[in-house]
Amino acid sequence: MFKESRMARVRQVQVIAHRGASGYLPEHTLEAKAMAYAMGADYLEQDVVLSKDDVPVVLHDIHLDTVTDVAERFPDRKRSDGRFYAIDFLAEEIQSLRASERFHHRTGKAVFPDRFPPHTGTFQVPTLADEIQMIQGLNKSSWRSVAIYPELKQPKFHHDEGKDLAGIVLKELGKFGYSSKTSPAVVQCFDETELRRVREELGCDLTLVQLFSSADWMTKTDAADERRKRLATVAEYADGIGPSIDAVFLEDPLGGVPIGSSLVVDAHAAGLIVHPWTFRADAFSSMFKSFAQMHQAAVLAGIDGVFSDFPDQSVKFFENIAAE
Repeated sequence: MFKESRMARVRQVQVIAHRGASGYLPEHTLEAKAMAYAMGADYLEQDVVLSKDDVPVVLHDIHLDTVTDVAERFPDRKRSDGRFYAIDFLAEEIQSLRASERFHHRTGKAVFPDRFPPHTGTFQVPTLADEIQMIQGLNKSSWRSVAIYPELKQPKFHHDEGKDLAGIVLKELGKFGYSSKTSPAVVQCFDETELRRVREELGCDLTLVQLFSSADWMTKTDAADERRKRLATVAEYADGIGPSIDAVFLEDPLGGVPIGSSLVVDAHAAGLIVHPWTFRADAFSSMFKSFAQMHQAAVLAGIDGVFSDFPDQSVKFFENIAAE
């Protein structure tokens, strides 16, 4: 379990910079990560996929055509489905692309219209090594210990393509000293079979977090026994869970601050930390009256950490709540 002995807690609820300070700068760029670092985030997240030459690159998904100009630069490199896959490009080619604020690959329009303008700037897709070197450099110069939080993206897709994403990423992390229970690193994944493999077959001793989308067993009142069994199974190989927000909070019937679901209590009873996703100031659930109320609800629910697109605001809200 990821407890105080693994890493000193900075505040009651820790802040994971979701794809960096992605509410302000294009996601997963080094600029977004440096900004999140300066904003006081406890963790910086890295979604990781592989290039054709087996280099781990930091990219939210296996496609390049929603965050780069790949369709303009390499129009003939798309697959039969019309999409451009990172795994079909050398790392050098990927880093030659201009990274952008996320946009719809068909229309070119921004996913979040009020954020950084898409198709502008001179940003790049970093390799995992590039990002770790920057974070470790900042940790040295800033006398801090900001942790990394890599996610293994679609490991089954990589296996089907003949590549072991987890094995390659763990080897890369080991090169930079992330290999023990005390390392300031968390590895996350949606694939339950693969995350168990990471622990049991690949012998990873880092903190592991099992990601989940919303599912009936997580929230239904009559699924309490199933929920506890599932969480007990997760606790056999992982240290925490990363559920979606709608599985963690329930509307207050009296119209007050949304309350924590039984999932949080049951997860803690199983020895698991809880890191829900995603806190967005420009796209929060209608059950909340404000972005500030989301943070208040997180504290009241006993949540351990949150993924936030706006790490400065999350840090400020949690620090202010703690000071009250």
